[in-house]
Amino acid sequence: MRKIENFIAGEYVAAASGKRFDKRSPLDNRVIASIAEAGRAEVDAAVKAARGALHGEWGGLSTDQRVELLYGVANEITRRFDDFVEAEMADTGQPSHVMKHVFIPRGAANFKVFADVIKNVASESFQMATPDGRGALNYSMRVPKGVVGVICPWNAPFMLMTWKVGPALACGNTVIVKPSEESPQTAALLGEVMNAVGIPKGVYNVVHGFGPDSAGEFITQHPGVNAITFTGETRTGAAIMKAASEGMRDVSFELGGKNAGIVFADADFDAAVDGIFRSAFLNSGQVCLGTERVYVERPIFERFVQALKVKAEGVKFGRPDDHNANYGPLISQEHRDKVLSYYRKAVEEGATVVTGGGVPEMPGELAEGSWVQPTIWTGLADDSAVVTEEIFGPCCHIRPFDSENEVVALANDNVYGLSTTIWTNDLARAHRMAARVEVGITWINSWFLRDLRTAFGGAKQSGIGREGGVHSLEFYTETRNVCVKL
Repeated sequence: MRKIENFIAGEYVAAASGKRFDKRSPLDNRVIASIAEAGRAEVDAAVKAARGALHGEWGGLSTDQRVELLYGVANEITRRFDDFVEAEMADTGQPSHVMKHVFIPRGAANFKVFADVIKNVASESFQMATPDGRGALNYSMRVPKGVVGVICPWNAPFMLMTWKVGPALACGNTVIVKPSEESPQTAALLGEVMNAVGIPKGVYNVVHGFGPDSAGEFITQHPGVNAITFTGETRTGAAIMKAASEGMRDVSFELGGKNAGIVFADADFDAAVDGIFRSAFLNSGQVCLGTERVYVERPIFERFVQALKVKAEGVKFGRPDDHNANYGPLISQEHRDKVLSYYRKAVEEGATVVTGGGVPEMPGELAEGSWVQPTIWTGLADDSAVVTEEIFGPCCHIRPFDSENEVVALANDNVYGLSTTIWTNDLARAHRMAARVEVGITWINSWFLRDLRTAFGGAKQSGIGREGGVHSLEFYTETRNVCVKL
């Protein structure tokens, strides 16, 4: 069993209180790690270390020097690739191919991409007239925001954590990371990388724990934290926003989603089925950008439902290192119980269960894991809880539609607005739809295709602000204007 400590000022330290909590494997519910739970003392120490680095060695580096160090971080992650894959698989139970081809490579790439962004970003300058005719020159400069609290989710822990840490460090900030209590290992492991590369002590800190009355709340309440970035559930985001209002601290949120997939009759049928299958069931449905609402044009509705059913019933459950397996468990027993409560609610609300709806039979010790079946429903009312509330599991409801106007109204009839995916071979229609659906991200004939330079974020209750490329700089830096009288 692994013993995981907090990482503060370049050192791994236990909590002064001695408090620890267990991390259980989602595969079989075994305890696989003992985690030190940070208290106020550890958060205070992390803030002190972060502020010291900000105004010390880290703050004294040039942009080019920071860029070289961040390239070193990316290269060291790649060198220790297998260690990160193993740690992430242990925490999440997800298949190795997802870790090896998506989540861990993206985690390394986040440091290189944002190092390049900060190195190449332009500043603005303006010449202005003055009454004496000599004029003045105005130019802008970007400066770090300060100490950034980074509160992370558990569904793609390393990728989503470095998506914030990468730009924060590239911009010259220091960070205090609170990984999810369900997925602490890669954040802890990254501390070894930071030390190996020579990132100054105090630049990257990790405190473990929970939300209320634990590390998460202590970070958001701390007056020494200048800004807070969070990915997770919308109600938690609202609580963080209230805490951040003390001191008028900035926030960046990527929150919940109940994303719509829209399939027109003229779409490439097989590509649409494959795309919706992936967007509904990748990572066992634990993806903020995933599709839980599917709208299919009536002429192909029945055929589409049956084709998606076949694919859902073809998944292979198993351990991450089982090359025949392509489907993992949910993150925890608690989350499985939540998802299964919606499975029951769907039946109570009158759904037709096309496939799934329960727990698969698993052999041996895997029977104790957090497994659920990929599930497809039809026949629910548009205002049912299963259709309107985020479930964050491997499930979707499919409903027919008859016109563009109808499906736009259906897609927009939700408090969330994170993403949508539209399947059609009519280019004019695709552009019309993209302009009308109220989301931050629209994919046309694809899903999860990301250029890291583009804007990422949600509308309505799906978030505040944008991340990606220069858009991240708007949060992680303050822009100063300098006016020089000539």
